[in-house]
Amino acid sequence: MNFLEKFKDNEQIKVITGIRRSGKTFIMKMFIDKLKTDDQISPENILQINFESFAFRKINDADDLYEYVVKHVGKSGKQYLFFDEIQNVKNWQEAVNAFRVDLDCDIYITGSNSSLLSGDLATLLAGRYVEMHVFPLSFSEYYNYHQGTPETAYQMFLQYISDGGFPMISLTEDEDVKNSIKEGIIDSVILNDVLLRSKLRDETSLLKIVGYLMSEVGNSISAAKIVSTMKSNHLNISSPTLSNYLSLLQRAFVFYRAQQYDLRGRKLLRSNDKFYVVDTGLRNTFINKSSQDNLGHQLENVVYIELLRRGYKVEIGRYDDKEIDFIARKGSEVVYYQVTMSLPAGSTRETDNLRFIPDGYKKEVLTLNLMDQGIVDGVRVKYVIDWLLNK
Repeated sequence: MNFLEKFKDNEQIKVITGIRRSGKTFIMKMFIDKLKTDDQISPENILQINFESFAFRKINDADDLYEYVVKHVGKSGKQYLFFDEIQNVKNWQEAVNAFRVDLDCDIYITGSNSSLLSGDLATLLAGRYVEMHVFPLSFSEYYNYHQGTPETAYQMFLQYISDGGFPMISLTEDEDVKNSIKEGIIDSVILNDVLLRSKLRDETSLLKIVGYLMSEVGNSISAAKIVSTMKSNHLNISSPTLSNYLSLLQRAFVFYRAQQYDLRGRKLLRSNDKFYVVDTGLRNTFINKSSQDNLGHQLENVVYIELLRRGYKVEIGRYDDKEIDFIARKGSEVVYYQVTMSLPAGSTRETDNLRFIPDGYKKEVLTLNLMDQGIVDGVRVKYVIDWLLNK
């Protein structure tokens, strides 16, 4: 809401992206309500179109969209245009660019695919849009909604890993309903945002790849390793096909790829990357695992997504033979993170990986063990739950 308010009445087009069911439409509706109540904008000057609604099924391309909007906008004053899931309209960029030129308007759009911000949009609207990326609920939001306390924080965190952060999940206590909602999200994303948008129709291969990536969250993997694993499971898939599927899954915001950065050589390495899933709840439902399965890597996944949510660009690091879990960059700020279930007894491995990096950037270890907090060889060790709650 703060983001949308900041850019309100600005000529920049406001683009809200994120995986399906993460709350984009609801945020848009909240902002529309604010315009009507707090800002006293006349409803006649607010036009909202949800392209997943049957009511707008006849708007198929840019010409249809332009004709409909020009016919239905208010007669005077600034017009506020809201387009939900606009990627369903062919060549929509041309119409949006025309509105920007022909109308006195403020434009807001949402989309569930990152290709929204590529191709024609980059050409027609370069430098004329700002993006807000929406993730499922953070642990802090989940904790506040469920009225967490310091005494219940740890168990609530385990429940968060199991539930995930999709808002609809927090509205029910029934585990069967939760799983049904998550399965529905998985189906809609894979079928609508991946298969239907590609020229490929091999649903079996795609589901196998998704299952493999979810089971390997936090592990370094290569395309060659995935192809080999698929073949060992009697599923032949070529490297180009795999590359296409991985790209589609990232565009649909199911997975985020973290590349490896060589701190000594100051360059990205063409080696094994890590894939993190947008939501651990989806992961556990898809592969039918509990929140305790591979908990250390799921913890790492939660931290990675939280860093993205806080606006950091995140890479995995390497300094000689040492692996750095995350290098988080935002502007001139750089922070190194190690993520661990607990500091190993009699070992300083987790802090050593950080303290030998010869620069002055902040270095922190995030641990799930409350008793590990403190300073070890100049490296701050934080309780990850407090870090997630911004304490």
